Amino acid sequence: MTGFVEKPEPAQVPGLVHLHTGKVRDLYRNQDGDLVMVASDRLSAFDWVLPTEIPDKGRILTRLSLWWFEQLADMLPHHVISTDVPAGAPADWEGRTTVCRSLRMVPVECVARGYLAGSGLAEYQESQTVCGLALPDGLENGSELPGSIFTPATKADVGEHDENVAYEEVARRVGPETAAALRQSTLAAYDRARDIARERGIILADTKFEFGWDDTGTGDGTGDGEPVLTLADEVLTPDSSRFWPADQWQPGRSQPSFDKQYVRDWLVSPESGWDRTSEQPPPALPDEVVEATRARYIEAYERLTGVPWS
Repeated sequence: MTGFVEKPEPAQVPGLVHLHTGKVRDLYRNQDGDLVMVASDRLSAFDWVLPTEIPDKGRILTRLSLWWFEQLADMLPHHVISTDVPAGAPADWEGRTTVCRSLRMVPVECVARGYLAGSGLAEYQESQTVCGLALPDGLENGSELPGSIFTPATKADVGEHDENVAYEEVARRVGPETAAALRQSTLAAYDRARDIARERGIILADTKFEFGWDDTGTGDGTGDGEPVLTLADEVLTPDSSRFWPADQWQPGRSQPSFDKQYVRDWLVSPESGWDRTSEQPPPALPDEVVEATRARYIEAYERLTGVPWS
């Protein structure tokens, strides 16, 4: 089993209870019962949390998630309450903190794909399906699909692989009504985001959403009604999505990207000296890889939002 090369110690903040240290975020609960999510600069690849951080990554992804929540707000309620930094928190929490409603999370990774890549490509090459969905003949690495598809996965612990599953398995686990709501919400959000990104010269090849139930029944944390399916976690960042420059898209090969693919490519290159099949942790990243990766995150933020990073 893999995981952290070096697991960090969580900050101790008055009034907050530390709940979990994930691959890239730390989660706390405040005295009101709300969740406080802090995005670090950590980077994960091949199920390892790497020993080298990417400066500003947590702030970039937090700000980009907040922008996307706004773009989708008329379609889906979300869990964000504020970006206030709790009193007594480290100064470094500024710009990377999100205070969120506590939801009853649905244990499904809700993946939408509009292009063939990653684990979807691997399955297609074996069976011409993705999560049991039959696809046309002749598709290649990076091919656009006839339409967006819902390809869910089970959620994995740190160091374990998410596992792609068929829609029928999701319905068995969470019930047919919830499964249908997850599929509809996932594809609607993906289609909206895909169109927004396309206008900015970026292809959104695929993305992952997470949802939970707001049991107050209103989607804004107040009231007392039927539970509302609510968008949670981070949304449409380079860590949860594949973003490709549209002017460089060429099916039949790996696409240039705005995500951590640059890091993955370096790790599997002879230059890194790392054997991915071994149990040895990956090495530290060289400065040029760190700088190039940070530049890709910033470019994605600026091109999508139209706002200079500062």
